[in-house]
Amino acid sequence: MNDKFFSLPAEKQLAIMNAGYRVFSQNSYKKSPMSEIADAAGISKSLLFHYFHNKKELYLFLWEKCAQITISYLKQYGCYEQKDLFDIMYRGLQAKVHLMKQYPSLSAFAVKAYYEKDPAVCQDVQKSLKQHAAYKTNATLLKLNPEQFVPGLDLQMMYQDMYWASVGYIWEKLQQDELDVDQMEQDFIRMIDFWKKIYLRKEG
Repeated sequence: MNDKFFSLPAEKQLAIMNAGYRVFSQNSYKKSPMSEIADAAGISKSLLFHYFHNKKELYLFLWEKCAQITISYLKQYGCYEQKDLFDIMYRGLQAKVHLMKQYPSLSAFAVKAYYEKDPAVCQDVQKSLKQHAAYKTNATLLKLNPEQFVPGLDLQMMYQDMYWASVGYIWEKLQQDELDVDQMEQDFIRMIDFWKKIYLRKEG
C-alpha cells in the first residue's frame, strides 16, 4: 500500500474505507470492481490504484482495519475491563452501535469476509480471524467468575453459543435493504436479558 493514503485528510480516508466496505459487503470478492469502489469514494480508479496496488491489497487492508477498529471501540467502551459477562456484552453493544454509525457497512463486510471462499483472500482472512477471535475470547473468559453461572456450565461453549447467535442475527439483518441500528440495539438488549435468565445462577 502506498503511504500517501495515510497522508490524506481523515475524512477522505474514511470515505475510501466506507466505499470499500460497502462494495465488498454487497458482492463477492471476485465481483467487487475497483471502479465501483472509486466511484463510491468520489475518486478516480487510477487514484485508487495509486493508494492500493491491487484489489487484494485493498481488501486485506480493510479486513485488518475492520478488526483494529472493532477492538479499539470495544476498548474505548471498557469491554475488556469488566468482570460481569453481561456488562461486557452491553458495553460491546453500545460500542458496535456507535461503530456502525461511523462505518455503516463495516459489520456487513466482516460477516461477508468471514464466509468468503475466494482463494485470493480466504486463507489470509481466516488466519487473521483466528488470531483476533482468540484474543477477544480469551480476554473475556479469563475474567468470568464460574460462581455467577448455573452449576456445571461450560463457559467456553456458552460464550461460543452467544457469539454464533449474534453473528446469525447480524447476517439476517444484513439481508435487508436498510439497516436499522436502533432496532438492532433493542433486539440485542432483549437477547442479553434472555441469556441472563438461562445462564445466571438463581439466587437462593
